Amino acid sequence: MSVCESVENSSENPSFARRWLAIVGRCSIGVTRSFLGKIGSVFLLLAEATQIAFKGFFLPGHKLGKEALFFQMVRVGIKAIPIVILIQMAIGMILPLQMYPKLAEFGQADQIATINAIAGFRELGPLMTAIILSGFAGASIAAELGTMVTSEEIEALEASALNPVRFLVVPRLLATVLMTVMLTVIADVVMVFSGVLTGMKLGLDPDTYYQMSVSAVNLTGFVTGLVKAAVYGTLIGLIACHLGLSVKPWQGSEGVGQATTNTVVYSIVAIVISAAIFTMIFYSYGLFN
Repeated sequence: MSVCESVENSSENPSFARRWLAIVGRCSIGVTRSFLGKIGSVFLLLAEATQIAFKGFFLPGHKLGKEALFFQMVRVGIKAIPIVILIQMAIGMILPLQMYPKLAEFGQADQIATINAIAGFRELGPLMTAIILSGFAGASIAAELGTMVTSEEIEALEASALNPVRFLVVPRLLATVLMTVMLTVIADVVMVFSGVLTGMKLGLDPDTYYQMSVSAVNLTGFVTGLVKAAVYGTLIGLIACHLGLSVKPWQGSEGVGQATTNTVVYSIVAIVISAAIFTMIFYSYGLFN
């Protein structure tokens, strides 16, 4: 009997089919339950952090530590400026060089400035900045919080009646959001500037290139890019803090390493999916017309 015939005969067996359906069903239910549980935990963390931040900004008795916030902003964002500039400068040079031969065939080489500016401000600026910060800041936050869990520092805070979300999560989350937005502005400027330099190398007039770049991006395109950056920063901070705090004390360095790796992977997946959702929403409402 051939392998195909044995598979067909076994698949005709009702007990065999029921057994595999049960396995698939249990796996699907388990994965779905785990996924929804993680989503729920992240939203609960966001709700608690938002409540604490709101009280810190508006209620006198619940002030946030400015020193901790500024320290996290420097660690998360300021130190990432060189790598953001390097990546965006490279992208700002790659796009014109890739587009120039084909656009020059139709006499539309000047449109390189328009395409480069629109791509940078609407999508590539916030997207690439967020991806960089997912590895630069997200992994660092997850590793730091995970190490605190394994060394029982979180338990020490709770034993001292100190809320870990207030003193550990909120400064890191706010710093990630603010610095993602600020770095996105730097990324947009760098991308246009590097495009001007590349255009000069290709024989394009720099003044014309600059004017076309400015006219291509309106206030709506700039603001939508910053909105995306704020959401990306929120996703990075939430995922990093949640996975870092989810490390179990007995997992040790293995749990910290797994949380760090998962932070980068989950953050990039969440960023790309949210970018697609934002693009569909903005186009459906005609914000990019």
